[in-house]
Amino acid sequence: MQEFKLPDLGEGMHEAEIRHWLVKAGDTIKRDQPMVEVETDKAVIEIPSPVAGIVSAIRVTEGTMAQLGEVLVVFDTPSAAGSTSSTASIPAHVASSSAPADAGGAAAKAAAGSPVTGSGQAVVASVLGVQGANAGVNATRHRVLAAPAVRKRAFELGVDIEQVTPSQPSGRVTIEDVESYAEHEHAASSSFVPPEVPTPLAPASPVPATGIQANGATKTSATSAAAISRVGQTTQGDERQALTGLRRRIAERMERAWRTIPHASAFDEVDASELVALRKALKPIAEQRGVRLTYMPLLIKLLIPALKEFPIFNASLDEEKREIIYKRSYHIGIAADSPEGLLVPVLRDADTLMLLEIAQQLEHLIEGAQKRTLTMQEAAGSTFTLNNIGSFGGSSGTPIINYPEVAILAVGRLQEKAIVQNGTILARMMMPLTLSFDHRLIDGGMSG
Repeated sequence: MQEFKLPDLGEGMHEAEIRHWLVKAGDTIKRDQPMVEVETDKAVIEIPSPVAGIVSAIRVTEGTMAQLGEVLVVFDTPSAAGSTSSTASIPAHVASSSAPADAGGAAAKAAAGSPVTGSGQAVVASVLGVQGANAGVNATRHRVLAAPAVRKRAFELGVDIEQVTPSQPSGRVTIEDVESYAEHEHAASSSFVPPEVPTPLAPASPVPATGIQANGATKTSATSAAAISRVGQTTQGDERQALTGLRRRIAERMERAWRTIPHASAFDEVDASELVALRKALKPIAEQRGVRLTYMPLLIKLLIPALKEFPIFNASLDEEKREIIYKRSYHIGIAADSPEGLLVPVLRDADTLMLLEIAQQLEHLIEGAQKRTLTMQEAAGSTFTLNNIGSFGGSSGTPIINYPEVAILAVGRLQEKAIVQNGTILARMMMPLTLSFDHRLIDGGMSG
């Protein structure tokens, strides 16, 4: 018998929700076959099987919160014959191919005594994208560096990913490498028959535990029935439903931010007529290069110099040591709506990017938020957050700070208004702004 325990996926994660099992007890499973989807407060992560064998038992049901180190599933494997119990190696590709900032620390914790034993220590490092000396451990078998989507594609095509030559200098195998290898094998043999895509043992598409319909009514998928707790109904037909999935994480983060940070807000309105004219002039150039230029890239370019001039807005507070941490990186969080709730994808090192690069990356991040495909690095580590409430028609609002940041800027809908300049009434495009800030570090005078 071999046990698989919930690994440390980084960013201080200590629990994750079991979103959807792709296998069931009694199923025969292959190594690297998608096994389970788990959801942290940052991302939905598909975990492949670390071994080939038979699923003996599933210990944590869908919709349940699993704690770090808790046994999720038990396998019967040929290598386990004659032994009593051991811990299955955690797959080297559970998380994203990009490493969170604290990946090295997570790997060190795993090696020091987390619920990972033997070769499982090496795969935790690979889970978080740590390579070489940073991993701090050695695997008993060479493991190819590849993201979950790449391994899934290799599994579908029947390709042994360890036979694929990586095109990346880092040695990481890409989807293109896998597909190119499959095509080469096809061309090399006239008798080659493309392998059929295996029928999933359970529905492989992510199914949200809960969601909100356009009319505001709550909907529940059949596969998440286990996550629903109907405590009782009143005579008026009221229904109770467990707070799970992304909505639960949003609630927890909002509660922590509101209880921890003494919020204050400043409201203003700026003349954005020149901004409108600039976008109009640059939009055709961007379209020629296949880039969709919205106002957000322009706002980010305007925001960066302000953060550099007033570094306290790009800081955080170490509450234990009572120290202010001034960040020298400018990772801008972008509040984005998804079918399941609010997410904040992160545009990293925004100060080093050109305008069209920002536009391209933003489009990728927003799409990833809507499809819940963001990697851990794309969903964590922001130093300041920008919220475009004008994108859904809002003119103003009071945003809650994205903990542990110290400020957030909400931008409202552009509106043409009559203003007075030097005694003359003019029609100008005005943009509402709301800045919420941590009053422990920032005074009202600085917010202007």
